[in-house]
Amino acid sequence: MIRLRKRANDDEVSFQMTPMIDMTFLLLIFFMVTTRMTDESRKREIRLPSAMSSVVPKDLKNRDTINIDGQGVYYIGDQRQSKKQMAAYLKKRFENFPPLRIYLRADQDTPAVKIREFMQMATEAGALDVIFGTYRKEAGKG
Repeated sequence: MIRLRKRANDDEVSFQMTPMIDMTFLLLIFFMVTTRMTDESRKREIRLPSAMSSVVPKDLKNRDTINIDGQGVYYIGDQRQSKKQMAAYLKKRFENFPPLRIYLRADQDTPAVKIREFMQMATEAGALDVIFGTYRKEAGKG
């Protein structure tokens, strides 16, 4: 004879909301912090040159922002870098997180030799995509 067991407890199956809420807050905090870090890298006072043919990039995400001031000093965010440090950073960045995409913000007084020097370092590191920060100059205005 086969005996069937009756369930002693007919508890409702419930969905735990607490872990979902925790995860939502963690993601919110993560995006708030990373957005602030991205804005900090563009905070440095750089007087960008003007160009009539400049185009506003559609997407600056996943780009390393490199600043070069009027004296030709390199910066990653607000941290000053020597030529050797910058070259090492670019190589390490490419090895660990390819592809290497760069947003270069060079001051209008930056010596051309420093921009050429940076482009050489970026090429050697493996950068395939470098865009230059400029202000759009309106036609007919000097």
